[in-house]
Amino acid sequence: MKTFHSFRRQLLICAGLILMALPAAALDRTNEVFKIFQFPPDKIPTIDGQTNDWDIVPESYVIGSDQLIDDMHHQTNNPKHLNVRVKVGWVKGLNRLYFLYEADKDIWDFSRPDLHNDIFEIVVDGDLSGGPFEQEFLTNRDIIGGRWDTYLALQNVHAQNYHIFTPAEGKDWCMFWGPQQWVKDLPYANHAYNYNFRPGQSGHLVLEFWVTPFDYAGMDPKRAVESQLTENKIIGLCWAVIDYIDPNSGGSNNGFWNLSRHHTFFGNADQLCQFKLMPLEPQFLKSLDAKWTFTIVDMDRRLVAFKDQSIGKIASWKWEFGDGETSTEQNPIHTYTKAGAFTVILTVTGADGATSRFARVWDVTLK
Repeated sequence: MKTFHSFRRQLLICAGLILMALPAAALDRTNEVFKIFQFPPDKIPTIDGQTNDWDIVPESYVIGSDQLIDDMHHQTNNPKHLNVRVKVGWVKGLNRLYFLYEADKDIWDFSRPDLHNDIFEIVVDGDLSGGPFEQEFLTNRDIIGGRWDTYLALQNVHAQNYHIFTPAEGKDWCMFWGPQQWVKDLPYANHAYNYNFRPGQSGHLVLEFWVTPFDYAGMDPKRAVESQLTENKIIGLCWAVIDYIDPNSGGSNNGFWNLSRHHTFFGNADQLCQFKLMPLEPQFLKSLDAKWTFTIVDMDRRLVAFKDQSIGKIASWKWEFGDGETSTEQNPIHTYTKAGAFTVILTVTGADGATSRFARVWDVTLK
C-alpha cells in the first residue's frame, strides 16, 4: 500500500508538470466570497477550547461539511460519519486569523505519533500573491540547487500550509509543511482543544486556534513580513479535512475533502478560495463615534494630514489642532508654526444633532 508521503509526492510531481504547461489560474470558486467575522476589540476570543466566545458570530459565517468537495475519488462524506463546522474571525489592528473548528465523528484516529492522524489542513495567502509555494510545484528548483535548496528557500514563503492534528495527543499540535517551524508557536500562533473521547471512539471535537499570515516567511523570523489585515480586504484561504479510520492502513486515508475544487490547493495558492475580512456587524457599531488618525507629511515643514475615520451619519466636523487653530473640513491638512506635542480633538455632529468627541493627547509631536 502506498504511503501518504509517496502518494502525495507523486501527486505533486504530476501537478507540477501540469503547472509548467498551463498559465497561472485565478482563485477557485470565484463566484463565491466567504466571510471572515470581525470581532469587536472587547470580545476577542480566548483560546481555551470553549465555544461561547463564538456565539456572537452569525450562522451566515459558518462553513460546513456541505461545502467540502473531494476530487480524489474517495467515497462521498456522510454527515453521520463526519460532520464539521468552521468559523473564521479577525480583529481590526491584529494580523491574526482566528478559527473555531468543530467536528463530530464516529471513529477518531489519533493514536499514532506520525502523520497518520485525522487532520484539519489550512492554507493562507494573506496578500493574494498566488502561484505555487511548495518545492515540488516550483519549476525553478533545479536552478536554485535542487529539491531541498528550493524547500529551504521558497516553500511556504508567500503562502503558509498548516497540517493540524485533530486532536494532537503526545505530539505537536501542527505539522507545518515548510522550514519556517517558528510560525506555529507563540507569538505567531496559539491553539486549544476540547474533547473527551479516545482513539477509535466517537465524539465531538472543539479546536480553537489563531495563526499569523505572512507576505514573506523565510527560515529567519527576523526577516518575516506579516500580512496586513484590513477591512474589506480579500485574502486567499482554503482548508481540507483529512479522514483516517484504520490505524493499520499505513499512510492511506479514507477521505480528503476540500473547500477548493482542487486537491492540489495545498501547494498552489491560485487554487485557494476568496475570503473577505468583514466590517463589524451593525449590532456592534455605535450610531455615532468620532475617530481619526494622522500622517506627518513633512516633519521639517511641520505639515500634518488628518484623516477622519468616524462612524455614523455625520453632518459636520470640527477639528481643534491644539495650537489654537481649527478646521471644519473632513480631512484637513494643517501646518504647525512651532515645535511641540499637541492634543488634537475631533468633534463630529450627527444628522440628528448628537455629538461625539475623540482626542489624541500628544500623539502629534513635531520638532
